[in-house]
Amino acid sequence: MKAFKLVVTGVGHVGSYVLADAMKAGLFAEIAVIDVLENVARGEALDQWQATGVGTLGGTRVHAGSPADYADADVVVVAAGPSILPDPDDPTGEPDRTLLTTVNAAVVRQVMGEIAANTSDAVVIFITNPLDTIVYIAENEFGYPAGRVFGTGTMLDSARLRQFVAAACGVSPTAVSGYMMGEHGHTAFPVLSRLSVAGLAWDELPAVFGDGVRLDPEHVRRQVVKAAFDVLNGKGWTNAGVAQAAVQLARAVLLDEQGIYPVSSTLRGEYGHDGDVALSLPTLIGRRGIERRIPVALDAWERDHLADSISYIQQAMAEAGTPRSGSLVAPRAGAS
Repeated sequence: MKAFKLVVTGVGHVGSYVLADAMKAGLFAEIAVIDVLENVARGEALDQWQATGVGTLGGTRVHAGSPADYADADVVVVAAGPSILPDPDDPTGEPDRTLLTTVNAAVVRQVMGEIAANTSDAVVIFITNPLDTIVYIAENEFGYPAGRVFGTGTMLDSARLRQFVAAACGVSPTAVSGYMMGEHGHTAFPVLSRLSVAGLAWDELPAVFGDGVRLDPEHVRRQVVKAAFDVLNGKGWTNAGVAQAAVQLARAVLLDEQGIYPVSSTLRGEYGHDGDVALSLPTLIGRRGIERRIPVALDAWERDHLADSISYIQQAMAEAGTPRSGSLVAPRAGAS
């Protein structure tokens, strides 16, 4: 079996969780850690390396790295840049991830430039917010191979959706099949027309599981979006779920799982958009990264929310100074 290498770029609250989860995954022979604060990168790497002496983390070699480590990486997970913070004047509020647009657009342009200068082979998975705008910049401004850059998207939002529906029905989340689409943020929406519990469609659930299942899609959407801010306003950041999502995507790539996940990437003809927005929709993930996007048919409510989400993302893209689609560097074809 090939000895896989991971690079984790940015090891703050989120990236340090990615590193810890990756160490436990049993997938990587080597992990390089990069951070603008070099002492933090060294400290995190040393901390994890020392933990291998306990015996449960195997023989993973972990070390502080540099951009040169991108050259032979199989997967790069980017969590660089500041995270959104709770509003001290509104402790139960829902601060907008797009507030990070200007500063993190500059961060991703530096990081992705360093990645592209050293490799065109690694699959690059972004976590940095505002995620969809960040993914759009990384995918489209550097001529990187098509399909090899994407974001964790609404994977975490979808996990929250499944938790919410499972609690309403009194079942395990593993019994729920469903996902969120659109922006990873305020305008994300549940695709309830495709959700099921043990094969039962959304509108069948009250008859089986009782009136506690509220069919109003806007209520579901609001509760799922609010769930993120319950964590943020409680401890100051969110990191556990999205780190798990990133490592799960890395596994899907390295093991060529051909799994379907709602990740963020640039639309290429789906829903009437071609190269002008990045967002989350069901996507087949394998060894080449994105194998194909799956633009499921949506009902009227979902189509309206998709349009709202696209408009919102494009506002953030404009703030980030993304080029018009016609002036983009064409992505190179991915390796076969």
